[in-house]
Amino acid sequence: MKISAGLERDTGEESETGSGSWLVVAIDGPSGAGKSSTSRGVASSLGLRYLDTGSMYRALTWWLLDRGVDTTDSATVAGLAAEPVIEVGTDPRAPWTRVDGTDVSEAIRTREVTGAVSAVAAVPQVRAHLIAMQRDIIADAHGIVAEGRDIGTVVVPDAQVKVYLTADGAARASRRTAEAGWSTRADQDRRDRLDAAQSVKAQDAVVIDSTGLELDQVVGMIVGLVLQKSG
Repeated sequence: MKISAGLERDTGEESETGSGSWLVVAIDGPSGAGKSSTSRGVASSLGLRYLDTGSMYRALTWWLLDRGVDTTDSATVAGLAAEPVIEVGTDPRAPWTRVDGTDVSEAIRTREVTGAVSAVAAVPQVRAHLIAMQRDIIADAHGIVAEGRDIGTVVVPDAQVKVYLTADGAARASRRTAEAGWSTRADQDRRDRLDAAQSVKAQDAVVIDSTGLELDQVVGMIVGLVLQKSG
C-alpha cells in the first residue's frame, strides 16, 4: 500500500474501478455526520488528495436550476446530465467546484440546491456519468480520501479503507443548521428518506458514530485505521 500525495504516476496495473495499489479511503454516511470536515482532515494528515462526490451532484443540480429545468423530470435531467463541464479541486486545504469554468463552491450550498439534489442524484444516467468521472479522478490522484454516500459500495468497492460515519439525528441536524444557517430536523429527515437508496453501508466498512466526538478525535480514529491497514 502506498500513502502518497500522488506526484508520480503508478505504473502498476489498475483494478476495474481504477484505484490500483494506491491508497483509497472511502468515507460514506448520511448528511450531517461530518463527512466533509473529517475527510479533509484525514487527507491533510496523510498527505492525500480529497474528493467530495456530493459537490458534483450539487454542481449539476445548480446548473439545471440555473437554466430553469424541472429537476423532478428525470427524462430531461438524464438527457442533460453530460452537458455541463464539472470540475472539482482535490486539495483538502482548499477544495473548489466549477461548472463551465465558473466557481460555484458557495452557490451549490444553497437551500434551493439542497432541496433538489436528491432527485437529480437518483437519476441512473446522472449517477453513471458522475461515477465514471469520480473513478477517473480517484485513479489519477494516486492516493485519495473520497467521501459521499456510495463510495465503498459502488464507486470504489475495492477501497483499502472503508468508513461509515454516522451520528444520531439530532446531532446531524444541529451540525447542518450550524453549517448552512437554515437546515432543520425536518430537512434532515427528508434528505435521509430521499437518499436512503444511495446510503447503504458497505459490509466491510468500519462504523464510527461521531455523536459527542470532536472533529480531531474522529480524524484520529480514521488515520489510525489507515496506518493499521498500511502496516
